[in-house]
Amino acid sequence: MQIYLPIAEMPVSVLLILGMGAAVGFISGLFGIGGGFLMTPLLIFLGIPPAVAVATQSAQIVASSTTSVLGALRRNALDHKLGAILVAGGLVGSALGVWFFAAARRAGQLDLVIVISYVTLFTVVGSLMLKESIREFWHRRKGGAVRLRRRAGEHAPYLGWPLRMRFYRSKLYVSVIPIIGLSLFIGFAGALLGIGGGFIVVPALLYIFRVPTTVVVGTSQLQIVCTTLVALILHAVTNQAVDMVLAILLIVGGVFGAQFGARMGRHLRAELFRFLLALLLLAVGLRFGLELVLQPEEPFSISVQEVRT
Repeated sequence: MQIYLPIAEMPVSVLLILGMGAAVGFISGLFGIGGGFLMTPLLIFLGIPPAVAVATQSAQIVASSTTSVLGALRRNALDHKLGAILVAGGLVGSALGVWFFAAARRAGQLDLVIVISYVTLFTVVGSLMLKESIREFWHRRKGGAVRLRRRAGEHAPYLGWPLRMRFYRSKLYVSVIPIIGLSLFIGFAGALLGIGGGFIVVPALLYIFRVPTTVVVGTSQLQIVCTTLVALILHAVTNQAVDMVLAILLIVGGVFGAQFGARMGRHLRAELFRFLLALLLLAVGLRFGLELVLQPEEPFSISVQEVRT
């Protein structure tokens, strides 16, 4: 069964899109993070224009993240003060990301920017996560002692920069400068690449800022849903690249897949989580890397641009 996507200007299989949404939703529920980092590349590999894939995927991220935030609110597993700082920086980053997205699109370099960004980001993050998971697995296999957490006064120097603020729910007293820097980067990358950024912000809050695991997921999802919603609106208004037909299909498939993924995720160990996710990131980065070295099927393309007088 085929359906025509008005913004992407191409027909696609309804069952295929629903299946992709369900598969990515399953992985999202399995690992407890948004699936934008995987869905956007899959849409591009399917032939969806990168601009439409990035902008439209934001709608699914908003839908899935909203559900997570509501659940965190019910469990009181959210640091509102820390979330507000992350949202403030993320909104600025999202606006900058949409502006850069539009500028690269006008210059005809958007596809290249997206490919290079995915290769760099996924290779670096995937390699670090793979190294950490292998090291932890090796320590457990050898029966080594568990590494001790930092004691008081042993935190990184940048956490003691000026503008320090106390976050009671997260048990933090740190400078807001690195927190804002992290949120700026997540907002920028999310708007540019169509990713929620959960696979970056969650490890950063856990390992860099030592935020308790009981509040880290809900707090990160609050930042993701706010910044991605703004990016979605800006993409729709500025770039006219949001295909609502495609977005609805992705949301419907993702909702079903996430339920099964969450159930299965309860039976996997944490180190196995990180190992599988690292392999997934590296695989996507490698696939995008091939785009840079393989000759495309259509080396040349013709586009008509509107000339304003």
